Order: sequence, then C-alpha cells, then structure tokens
Amino acid sequence: MPIRIDYFKRLCELIKAFGTARNRRELLEMIFANAMDILGGKAACLYLVEEGQQELIPVAQKGLSEGYFRSRKSMLTRKIVPMVVKQGFLYCRDAAADPELEYPDAKKAEGIASILAVPVMVKGHNIGVFCLFTSTPRDFQPEEKEFLILLAQQGGGVMEHARLIDHLRRETQLFFDLAVNLSGSLEVKEILHAMTTDLAKALKVKGVSIRLLDKDEKVLELVASHGLSEKYLQKGPVSAQKSIGQAMKSQKPVIILDAATDRRVQYRAMNKEEGIVTILAVPIKTKEKVIGVLRLYTQVVRHFTSDEIKLVTALAYLGGLAIQNASMYLMCQADMKDLKEELWSHRSWF
Repeated sequence: MPIRIDYFKRLCELIKAFGTARNRRELLEMIFANAMDILGGKAACLYLVEEGQQELIPVAQKGLSEGYFRSRKSMLTRKIVPMVVKQGFLYCRDAAADPELEYPDAKKAEGIASILAVPVMVKGHNIGVFCLFTSTPRDFQPEEKEFLILLAQQGGGVMEHARLIDHLRRETQLFFDLAVNLSGSLEVKEILHAMTTDLAKALKVKGVSIRLLDKDEKVLELVASHGLSEKYLQKGPVSAQKSIGQAMKSQKPVIILDAATDRRVQYRAMNKEEGIVTILAVPIKTKEKVIGVLRLYTQVVRHFTSDEIKLVTALAYLGGLAIQNASMYLMCQADMKDLKEELWSHRSWF
C-alpha cells in the first residue's frame, strides 16, 4: 500500500527551510531536491523564457548530466508554453515516443522516461517552465501536480527576486559609470558612445543611437551609436518632425512596437531590412529645451516596462547634462581667449 504524503505539511517545512538558504543557488537546490524526493523524480530543471529566443533556456537543474543539460537537446520549444499555461501542466508518460518533444534519442540516452512540466508564473505572467523527470514511466496524481505547481511558484519567486536585485545593480552601475565619465571627461562624444554601449548591454537590446538637432533644428544628426550597421546609420537625413516626432513635440518617451509598419517612423523599409522591430525614443533635454533623442532598438516586439523607460529617460537627462557642461566649457574657453587678446591689446599701449 503506497505511503500517503501530507503535501501541505511538506510544503510548510520547505518554506521554513528557505530562511536558511544563503543565496539563489541554495534555494533552487532545495526546491529541486524536494520535488525529486517527494515525487520520486530522477531530475528536475528550470527553464526560462528569453526574449528573442525560439527555445526555453535551461537555467538550473539537479540530476541531469552536464553534457545533456548544456546541450541544445535539453531545450524545450516555445510552443510548449501555451500548452502548459492552458492546461496548468504538461504530462508526457514516454518522452522518447512523444511527437511533441524533440530529440527523443537524447532523452532516452539520458534515462528520461516521464516528464511533468508546470508553468512558472510571476505576477500573472509566465516566465518559464519547471520540469520533473522520472527514470521509469509513471502517472501523477492531481495532488502531486498541485504540489509541483506550488514548488514552481516558489522557484519563480526566487528568480523574480534575483531579477530585481540584478536590475537594481545594473541601474546603479549604469549611473555610476556615466557619473564617472561626466566628472572625468569633457569629450562629449566619448561619453555618449560609452552610454550607448552600456545601455545596449544592460537592457539587452539590438542597438542604441543618440541624435542631436542641427543648428536649424530640422534634422537629427547622429553623434553616437552601438549595434547598428553602417548602412542603416547612413540611410539618409533623419527629420525631427517625420521621424517619431512625438518624442520631440511632447517631450515624452514614445514606443513604436512595429517599426516596419508604423507611419510615425520615417525609414520603415530600412528598419525591416535592419531587423528592427520595436523602438523606444526618449527626448534629450538641456533645462527645458529638447536638443535631441535617445533611441533603443530591439529585434523582437518588446513592451518596455515603466522602470526601464524611467531608467532610459534618466540617462537621457544625464546625457543632456554632459552636453550642456561641455558647451559651457567651450564657451568659457572662448571667453578666456577673448579676454587674453583684450589684455594683450591693452599692454601694447605701453
């Protein structure tokens, strides 16, 4: 007669044990170990959804060989996500024979028989899939599925907490780097080029550009960029009115979700050729005057969060401050030159 498990009690014990974990790795280790121990699994793995990727990326595991875990054969396809979310779980009794799963031979060689996958939800959004693998085919009871779903939520909470910490560190580092550049250099182009590079890496976007208004305030001239092809950058004059002009007029950030079709975009065909899908345009201001625009480009549709938009807006303001400081420095240099020339003319009288 099978032993009846009090899943609520085991879950309470696990949550209490979370307080002893020193880091994210130890927390995930506890979740994996409990899932395998209580549900009789051979291994467990956490997959996360990555923007722009066609597969779910395995980020942590227990019980799988490193060769299998690190290979492409361990990845799940994105089409599995809606199935898992819709049903609340995905169950496969024989992974090597299921047509929905790829690389059956690799799963058989790894000793994987049954797979139970449940969604990892954070604040109502799916961020990945939590999988339990068994070495022999087996069926799962409803309470076992519910238990794994609750464990997955705990794993999602761990990943979300880590994401928020990483986000805070990233923002702090961006502001620190820009502050150092502002205080250590008056070479505006160097500062702005560094900012585009750091911003592209931190927010994982395809490219970043900074354009400033010309003296007639009609054309946006390129002063710094990262990740964009030379052909795209030389596509022609960028109009301050026709090219996402709302960012200049309203002095507020503007998001273009499809740069290949949105009529607010000036060079739609070039965006499609460059592989640009979403554009975030943020005005660059000195005091209350808009002098240019900072743009972020992505290869897939991206809904920038309010925090990301605030971060980019703040960096645009700092970029404007750098330009203002450099302009004042050049003016002071010009004034000093005039003063020296005037003093010399006075001295020549004597």
